[in-house]
Amino acid sequence: MNLTLFIPLIEISIIALIVHYLLSFFWNTRAMDLIFGFLAFLLLFFLASWFNLPVLEKMMLHVVQVAVIAFFVIFQPEIRLALSKLSFKSRRYREISDLDKLIEILATSAYKLSQKHVGALIVLENQDSLDEYSSKAVQLQASLSSELLESLFETTTPLHDGGVIIRGMTIISAATIFPLADDSSQIARSMGTRHRAGLGISQLSDAVVIIVSEESGQVSIAREGIMTRGIKPDRFRGIIRSIFNPAPPTKKSRLQEWIKT
Repeated sequence: MNLTLFIPLIEISIIALIVHYLLSFFWNTRAMDLIFGFLAFLLLFFLASWFNLPVLEKMMLHVVQVAVIAFFVIFQPEIRLALSKLSFKSRRYREISDLDKLIEILATSAYKLSQKHVGALIVLENQDSLDEYSSKAVQLQASLSSELLESLFETTTPLHDGGVIIRGMTIISAATIFPLADDSSQIARSMGTRHRAGLGISQLSDAVVIIVSEESGQVSIAREGIMTRGIKPDRFRGIIRSIFNPAPPTKKSRLQEWIKT
């Protein structure tokens, strides 16, 4: 069988998969406007070649050289996210030894703030480092407690704007600014910058993000670019535990114990 006959079919299939992935990923984002502009540019370039317009064709070639560089600069977050989605490496979640204490502090703080309709953005660092964002914020390096966490989001304090980054049982930074998500499908009209920032950092890292709505008092959790809204306390504890619960220690067999003795 001549395999060369299947090469065009294989190439077309690969190109179709790439185009489908790009369209599905960038749909309803600011990059979609650029894709439409690029398609219009290709049409214009084709017409210039078809009607033999050398000046226009040469000018458009120069524009392409500048546009490629501008694309990678302007849409660096989207490109980074698209490439991360292609990774076949499974996510590993950070193991927190004092997990019960962490869960109670987070649950107590989140739902106290919820009752008072005080907005909050709490980001739990996972395997991906968030030093890029914490270095530009107010450094705390303080031991985590519900009293401290709640006080940081009180509107009378200068640190209530932005988010808090928590690493293990330590508050790394406060008043932290995160990139906003462009995915409007998960953002209701009643949600503001806090929800967009929470969804945005969950898209760019494996962080677990807790958002308390100032308007509705709802508690939401965002991770891996997906936001779950209106979470009740019991479910809240279950989600955090399922993510950060350390693997149970493996039991030694009697043979291993006998060899050890």
